[in-house]
Amino acid sequence: MIKPNIYIEAVFNLVGGTFAGNDEGPISKFIFYDNQATPTDAKVDAEVKRLQAEYDAQEYARNRALEYPALAEQLDEIFHNGIDSWKAVIKVTKDKYPK
Repeated sequence: MIKPNIYIEAVFNLVGGTFAGNDEGPISKFIFYDNQATPTDAKVDAEVKRLQAEYDAQEYARNRALEYPALAEQLDEIFHNGIDSWKAVIKVTKDKYPK
């Protein structure tokens, strides 16, 4: 999955400040308001690849977050059945989405 708004994030990481443009580029169509130097397409592409790799590496964490029981349910599990039981419940999701 492509990270949302990745092109804009890449440009911001490279130049900071205020600018306008769309989330697909090209960089030549961006307007920079704070006298930033316009990055090259190659630099933006490299930053997009870096950000996408970072995003992809965290897919397991996003998937786990969607499947873990609600915090109240986890605390209830600990209270009624103990830490070892809670670990077993959580392990199912951790095993399904390993790091």
